[in-house]
Amino acid sequence: MFARLGRVVVHHPWKVIGLWVIAIVAVLSTAPALTATTDQSAFLPSHYESIQAMKLQEQAFPQSAAPAALIVAVRADGGPLSDTDSATVSAAAAALTERNIKGVTGIQVTPPSENRLVQVIAVQMAKPTDASDKTQGEAVRSLREHLKEQIGDTGLKAGVTGTAAQTLDQTEQGEKGMAIIGIATIVLILVLLLVIFRSPVIALLPVLTIGAISSTVGGLIAMAAKAFDLEIDTSVNSILLVVLFGVGTDYILFLMFRYRERLRAGDDPKAAMVNAVARVGEAVTSAAAAVIIAFMALTLSSLGMFRALGPALAIAVAVALLAGLTLVPAIVSLLGTKVFWPSKAWQIEPRGARFGAIGAAMGRRPGVFAVASGGVLVALGVFAFGFNPTFDMTSGSSTDTSESVAFTTELLKGMPAGATQPSDVLVRAESPLTDDQLATYRTALTGVDGVGQVGQPQLSADRMIAHLPVTLAHAPESDAALDTVAGPLRERAHQAAPAGATAAVGGLTAVFVDFEDAMNHDYRIVFPVAAVLIMLVLALLLRSLVAPWYLMASVFLGFAATLGATVLVFQQLQGEHGLIFTLPVIMYLFVVALGTDYNILMVARLREESRAGHTPREAAALAVRHTGPTIAAAGLILAGTFASMMLAGNSSLSQMGFAISVGIAIAAFVMALFFTPAVTALLGRRAWWPGHGGDDAEGRWAEYSYAESHYTPPTARSRR
Repeated sequence: MFARLGRVVVHHPWKVIGLWVIAIVAVLSTAPALTATTDQSAFLPSHYESIQAMKLQEQAFPQSAAPAALIVAVRADGGPLSDTDSATVSAAAAALTERNIKGVTGIQVTPPSENRLVQVIAVQMAKPTDASDKTQGEAVRSLREHLKEQIGDTGLKAGVTGTAAQTLDQTEQGEKGMAIIGIATIVLILVLLLVIFRSPVIALLPVLTIGAISSTVGGLIAMAAKAFDLEIDTSVNSILLVVLFGVGTDYILFLMFRYRERLRAGDDPKAAMVNAVARVGEAVTSAAAAVIIAFMALTLSSLGMFRALGPALAIAVAVALLAGLTLVPAIVSLLGTKVFWPSKAWQIEPRGARFGAIGAAMGRRPGVFAVASGGVLVALGVFAFGFNPTFDMTSGSSTDTSESVAFTTELLKGMPAGATQPSDVLVRAESPLTDDQLATYRTALTGVDGVGQVGQPQLSADRMIAHLPVTLAHAPESDAALDTVAGPLRERAHQAAPAGATAAVGGLTAVFVDFEDAMNHDYRIVFPVAAVLIMLVLALLLRSLVAPWYLMASVFLGFAATLGATVLVFQQLQGEHGLIFTLPVIMYLFVVALGTDYNILMVARLREESRAGHTPREAAALAVRHTGPTIAAAGLILAGTFASMMLAGNSSLSQMGFAISVGIAIAAFVMALFFTPAVTALLGRRAWWPGHGGDDAEGRWAEYSYAESHYTPPTARSRR
């Protein structure tokens, strides 16, 4: 099949390129805009308590949502606010109201805090109509601009924080991070490919081709999101960029290494490309299939953000694979050996001393290599038990100098830590609620350990539904806040509800509590399903029931080692409280899926060498010698592209970039280069059971002669 594909592409390169151009134009002209959301509640199923509370609140109290923004005023010298200072704050609020800022529906001054160190102006805003609605962000910008004029030289300092301000600062920081990631990724690919191939043409080939198809990928994802009503998280864009360039470059690299190998074997340029597609096509397609399956398994997730992320990344990988097997071969078949210009090194077979020596040593002592590499994975994996997930996305997504973070810190000097995002307790009764019932209920909630204060109840017109705002004593996203909501607050809210009434606890902290429960559910469903499906792909590729087991075992050892390394660096050495809660799933996406890529490439070459008649240990030595440089180069490029995320300037992307880059490095340089071939050598021909990976006759490659336009078996060629 892949040989036939190679022949079609090489015979008709201009038609292939033309079809790509038509497809790109068609997608761009018909695809809707790709929008993303930062509303975490949008990702949870409706049966969770936090979502039920939110819907009840929207139904009964559509105007009672927590303020979208908080203007925090303090004295510049850190002292208590005087009556004059408080009057200045009130005057500033009145002036802002007169501005009639678009999107602002109400501005209300609250009294100074009990210690008079902080005074807050609560700002209500119109709820965004969709993910592309920037009204709140523009309103925050206007508030900040006019606030400076009002405060001036009054001896006060003030800034805007709260949900809308935090979202704006995160978005701006994310845009800067995206620019840094994009530039760093492209520069890294160019530099590494220049070093590897010494040719600017090959260095530019992935950048130009992937850049050309990237807009198509975005369009296809937007189509899928609209067709299947998927909620796309804002983090998709940064991940999508590195996936597309990283994976796409890997597939192009696999093809070009084999193309160069066939040229050195004596093929003419067009025949070399046909044979390269024929030989590498099955392995690359199987590797991509494993990645796509792993990504698509996320559609089983109960969280909307992952259900959308999986298909989005699967589309990116599928398009990158299709381009790697059609568009790139078509371009290279037109260029011929000029693709290596100005280098002549492609004509010379390298001695491969370094990888040859490693392969020879492994062939002699595979047990030593298996134990040593496995020991590294286990040693790092031990640290994974210390993983502590954190939901503090605000500080991790913005710099400490951003206004929202700085004035959240100021707010905590006079208010409970949960003041920026109060929790909501909703009570629904079968008969009108009395003031005594609500007073008793409020007292019960106030007595919960971890609750800072409980606001006055708000009643619906028929007095059947009550809303009580609860300010927690701890930051809304902290472990302590989550423990309070998940345990004593929900328990007390349910038990102390008036007779015949039911209660639900909502708010951001409750959303995170339900998020954690949903993710634990997903771990039990998504990971096993993905493992089984990837094993089926491996079994079909290798025609073996043995190899998939130890290959998947090595991948999950790599997963544990990656998580352990990240815990060691960020929690143990840097002293951070925890790692972003989505990290295990993100690692699963890339370490498990892409780690399987390198294993497939190595084992496919092991099988090829074994079928050529070599003993298991000889096959391992030759596979490392020939495939080692490809895997090392691909791993270096892919790990480097993800490491560029560490330059984005916030801890969330730093943790993500570090974990993925280390995981890919482990997959390439520990698992694929050492552990997998060593174990395969130890198992010998049993690794291919019940297939016949060692049979010489079964594995002879038919090679294509472009001049003759047909396949010629090696035995027939040898008789001529």
